[in-house]
Amino acid sequence: MGRGLHDGDIAVASVKDTGRAPAPGNPGAGGADSAPQLSALGWARWVWRVLTSMRTALILLFLLAVGAIPGSMLPQTSVSQEQVRNFYLDYPELAPWLDRFYLFDVYSSPWYAAIYLLLFVSLTGCVVPRAFAHYRAMRARPPKTPHNLDRMPYSARFTSDAAPEAALAEARALLKGYRTDTGTESVAAEKGYLRETGNVVFHLALLVLLLALAAGAFFGYRGNMLVVEGDGFANTLPAYDSFEPGLAVNDGELEPFSFTLDDMDVRFIEEGNFGGQAERYAARLTYREAPEAPEKEHLLEVNHPLSADGVQVYLLGHGYAPEFRVTNADGDVVFDQPVPFLPREETTFASDGVVKVPDAGDEQLGFTAVFLPSAAESAEGELVSDFPGARNPVVTLEGHKGDLGMDSGQSQSVYQLYTENMEPIGESPELSPGDTWELPDGSGAITFTGYRDFASLQVNSDPARLPALLAASAAVLGLLATLFVRPRRVWVRARPGEDGRTVVELAGLSKTEGAGSTAEFHALATRLRDRLREGPATDTGTKE
Repeated sequence: MGRGLHDGDIAVASVKDTGRAPAPGNPGAGGADSAPQLSALGWARWVWRVLTSMRTALILLFLLAVGAIPGSMLPQTSVSQEQVRNFYLDYPELAPWLDRFYLFDVYSSPWYAAIYLLLFVSLTGCVVPRAFAHYRAMRARPPKTPHNLDRMPYSARFTSDAAPEAALAEARALLKGYRTDTGTESVAAEKGYLRETGNVVFHLALLVLLLALAAGAFFGYRGNMLVVEGDGFANTLPAYDSFEPGLAVNDGELEPFSFTLDDMDVRFIEEGNFGGQAERYAARLTYREAPEAPEKEHLLEVNHPLSADGVQVYLLGHGYAPEFRVTNADGDVVFDQPVPFLPREETTFASDGVVKVPDAGDEQLGFTAVFLPSAAESAEGELVSDFPGARNPVVTLEGHKGDLGMDSGQSQSVYQLYTENMEPIGESPELSPGDTWELPDGSGAITFTGYRDFASLQVNSDPARLPALLAASAAVLGLLATLFVRPRRVWVRARPGEDGRTVVELAGLSKTEGAGSTAEFHALATRLRDRLREGPATDTGTKE
């Protein structure tokens, strides 16, 4: 039994849990034999309904994230072909199987593109109708006042000497910031539309982000190259080691920037638990955005790219390019230049390379070589590198003479020596800078003259970078609104009571869980009561 209301008391009729038990099923309704058969149009509608559901979009988003895991764990051809080659050398049986499933080119693989396109279609069909529905809901009036306010999760009641019209006017003033609709006996108010707005903005921004990424892949391009210290690069197709253009990219109309790698500043931690790890990678560049543009300088570091004419140049890595001078049997210099070697071990920078000398005379010369930046003898007596920095650089060579096959018209890798038409001429001793190996049979000599550093660089042109950034920022803002804004509804009814006093009822409904809304509704009821009567409250009635 409830107790009677005293003058100005507030009786909280209910504070209810908003959770509802699921409606029981009806297993006896129909059966498999009585199910109607769907037509082709019906099946198409069913597939579209499933594809455009939020659950399907979340599943596809999860699959997209799972599919990106191999792209972050395995070397990717678009980022570093050298690391992919090293993976083939380290795992010659596993690598071909991974390549069959495009795991070295995850982001350009057919299966990743299929997930991407399905996610785009799913989000489009899910978010766009939802955005229109939310727009209509924002323009609509708040829901009408229910007949039984005491059935709401929160409801309260008190009496006042104020007239019903005055009570409703006071309620409208109190509910400032709410969207209100006033009837003859009640006020309906609603607040917190920004939560659903944030939800819609988040998903629309995600859709725009997918579009921006697709546009970047369509109108942009990416290329990788090695530039030796002291050499230059011009943004032309032949200057790249690998080049991946978008479908709408004209290879002959690339941005005309150029640069020279003046100096590489590479430092490694000398001692301690982190000894041998990179401490600093930096490349000092001199560049021009166009042939007639003024020359500028830039310090290129990891995560600090060069931006030239809207194109970004990133520093990916570093390596060594030993320098060799080769003389023929007559003592003439036929080769004198640095040769980039590819690191076989990322921790010690022991590197492999090939020296091809096509103009040595009657027979061409070729050498496979190993460069050890810090040569030392292992416990097993083998020659290894024990530090990535060039403390004691040593080169060992294995020579061949004959036909390099460079005149056959078939393309060759600069990192591989084809010895089918060549014969071995022996192995060199350990060569330090300045040492010379006199080739057998008077074939000439090769001198290890020193080494230079090289930079592994990537050029990335993405005209959709700014839209992608704006979309990602909008998605974060929408997510914050979804997490922190609480939508709620409030109704206030005022009508004459049997004793001639005005009975004021206030009810509240929150669409989110938590006790914060209940406290807010009770505070509104208390403030409305205090505004409608003079003096402090003498008693409040509460029951749950």
